[in-house]
Amino acid sequence: MAEAQSLEDLLACPRCDAALATVADDDFHCPACQVSFPQLNGLPFLFAEPDAAWGEWQARVNYELRRLESRARRLDQSLSADELHPATQARLVQVRDACHDQHSRLKRLLAELLATGQPAAQETYLALRTRLPSDQGLNTYYQNLHRDWCWGDDENAASWHIIRALLPGTPGRVLVLGAGGGRLSYDLHQHSTASLTVALDFNPLLLSAASRISQGDGLELWEFPIAPRTSQDHAVLRQLQADPVRPGLHYVLGDVLRAPFAAGSFDTVVTPWLIDILPVELQDLAGRINGLLAPGGQWLNFGSLAFSHPEEASNYSLEESLAVIADSRFETLVHREDQIPYMCSPASRHGRQEWVTSFAARKISEVATPGRYRALPEWLVTGRDAVPALESFQMQAASTRIFAFVMGLIDGKRSIKDMAKLMQAQRLMEKQEAEGVIRDFLIRMYEDSRRTD
Repeated sequence: MAEAQSLEDLLACPRCDAALATVADDDFHCPACQVSFPQLNGLPFLFAEPDAAWGEWQARVNYELRRLESRARRLDQSLSADELHPATQARLVQVRDACHDQHSRLKRLLAELLATGQPAAQETYLALRTRLPSDQGLNTYYQNLHRDWCWGDDENAASWHIIRALLPGTPGRVLVLGAGGGRLSYDLHQHSTASLTVALDFNPLLLSAASRISQGDGLELWEFPIAPRTSQDHAVLRQLQADPVRPGLHYVLGDVLRAPFAAGSFDTVVTPWLIDILPVELQDLAGRINGLLAPGGQWLNFGSLAFSHPEEASNYSLEESLAVIADSRFETLVHREDQIPYMCSPASRHGRQEWVTSFAARKISEVATPGRYRALPEWLVTGRDAVPALESFQMQAASTRIFAFVMGLIDGKRSIKDMAKLMQAQRLMEKQEAEGVIRDFLIRMYEDSRRTD
């Protein structure tokens, strides 16, 4: 492929792979699908179903704003208690005020996302078999922003040291899949000879912040450490900043598994902390990366290797992973294991050393491109096929019946032992076993009711 001169030369429709056209206000349009793709804070918003994805992220931002409001209200309630220790009162006031301020900062940063009321069109998600992962909220990797841009350079320097050792002499056009808080993409572009670097992620908070910071514009956001070291560390206003990056670094919002780029667009693809968390087989991902690379291009991986798929056979070891990658027409040039600091906030008692797995593999030939990623199975989409009697479904159904029965017995009068007798009378389980099941269930319910977030 000829050397691309701009980001636009690389982009393709995430629905049909056709080249995208630029329209008014620098938005993109697919002539084949007749679908327009907006921008968010100046970043291309290239999801397969852009209106639905916009609506889902809008809902997740609103959820986070409501969570901050709710926490501030609970803190106000705590502050109304009599005889609070002065130090406790000061801490609660600090965190309450931080919640209010963080609410305002997030609203300003993501104002474009909140300005339009586009609903999440579930039916269009179903038609395209795509959806945002339900376990990925706005704040899922929020701490990464602070790690990347304000905790100091120990972690970032260790990561860049490993990637720099793997980089080919001429990285050319580079794609970072799952760029997160953006620091690795920034370091790679700023300190290498990459002609163009594209950082792809689906989280608008992370990429909006990274884009602004890498342009040299400072950004202030609050850090709420999980395990604060001191009273003042319960809420810390952080200054996220960096020197302006040299021209050629671009941020794109989209799905890694529906990457909106033309085949063979990149000379180097980097996957930081990614390959073991995606809901696809490694062979599927390797095939997609093969398709994104130009002939002879290199795939650099960096991060944990801790697969957690439902099928045990897919939870590969390092040796198995390298074999799968070889089957996808890659030649492994080098692999290494390094221990580096991980998520060590200066305001938190948490933080650890992590063993990371890195490799560089060169594409030696093309491989059959996997079909478009479909997050949902046919029986969920069409509603016509039989719902499979999965073992997990059956176990959940049995648990739901029992727990629904228990909930119906809670009347403010019956004890656990009374409930267990009734379960035995209904032949659901023996009394002794029922007591343990009911107690465990009620413990979880009680603990959930006491969680603040």
